[in-house]
Amino acid sequence: MNYRLAEKSDLDEICSLIKSAIVVMEQRGIFQWDEIYPARKDFLNDINTSSLFVGVPDCGEKKRIAVVYALNKECDEEYKTADWKYCGEWRVVHRLCVHPDFQNRGIAKETLLHIENKARAFGANSIRLDVFSQNPFSLKLYERSGYHKTGEVHWRKGLFYLMEKGI
Repeated sequence: MNYRLAEKSDLDEICSLIKSAIVVMEQRGIFQWDEIYPARKDFLNDINTSSLFVGVPDCGEKKRIAVVYALNKECDEEYKTADWKYCGEWRVVHRLCVHPDFQNRGIAKETLLHIENKARAFGANSIRLDVFSQNPFSLKLYERSGYHKTGEVHWRKGLFYLMEKGI
């Protein structure tokens, strides 16, 4: 997988990827994302702040975007309620999403390893994120990847777990 900063020219493809993912999530009974979040403006802001990344397969697949994620230090006020274990520099993962056409190939796990390396390069010693409590696929991915629950928050869609991993 080749990872790079997302560009404004990627925006339509990223939004299409997210819409496809929402359809699949809803078919699985996961009502985490919708027309309100994540929105085009969220991705545009990520692009403008150089915090949105895309992954494109090394070969084949017509160079389509297979995965997208944001990595920065932005977080909601509720993050202050967590029992974070690691002091020092940290980064937050947002909107990690693998296109349904590329799911079940280990791309999410590979991307998490890439994210950890990228965060280390930024001087971080931990990664923080939130995960929807009703998304068993994401929960399993993060738990198997060494992330630990540090708190709970209630947002518009329900209960989310705050998670962290030292890197």
